[in-house]
Formats: sequence, C-alpha cells, structure tokens
Amino acid sequence: MPALFHIFLGIPTALAFLIYGGACLGTSSMRREFERFGLPKLRKLIGVTQLLGAIAILLAPWLPLLGFIGSTGLALQMAAGVGVRIRIHDSWLQASQAGIFLVINILLSILYGRSL
Repeated sequence: MPALFHIFLGIPTALAFLIYGGACLGTSSMRREFERFGLPKLRKLIGVTQLLGAIAILLAPWLPLLGFIGSTGLALQMAAGVGVRIRIHDSWLQASQAGIFLVINILLSILYGRSL
C-alpha cells in the first residue's frame, strides 16, 4: 500500500478511533450516548474493538493483513453506526461522522487488501 495513503488516511483514522474508543470506555458522556442509542451493554465491546481496529491500522504498513482486518471491522462498525443513527432519528449531520469514517475505512480496507 502506498505510504501516502497510510499517512493521510490511516494514521488520522487510527488516531480518531483511539480517541473515540477510549472515550467509549472511560467517559460518562459516552455512557449517556450509548443509552440514547439503545446500546448500553455494547459500549465497552465497541470501545475495545475500536481500539483494536486503530492499532491494527497503525501496524498495517508492516502487517497489511492486520490493517485489512482492522479497517474492515471498523467499516462494518461504522455501517452499523449509521444505521443506529437513522433508527433513532438523528439528523444527517449527526450521522455524517460515522458515514465519513465508513467510506474512509472501506477505502483503507481496499488498499490494505491490495497489499496482501
């Protein structure tokens, strides 16, 4: 995979998921948000899988299979996130963050997959 794609897409995405995954595990605001989503029991699992996906993306230049698995998992999670936002009648603006990360992770998945 070209290094520029990793630098401009992979690293910022990984950093975002490190922050968001950590927030899922440790902040009361995310606890309330998951209650609003109707998914309070999944908050810790989602936080951990986001952290693992971020680490996998960071390691992708050396382990492209890991990057492929991590970005594919995060893409699936973001697809579900868009679905949850639609189900609870959030605005398109509120759903857009998950939608943008869905597209980015699909692209990363394709790029890491080509490196296999």
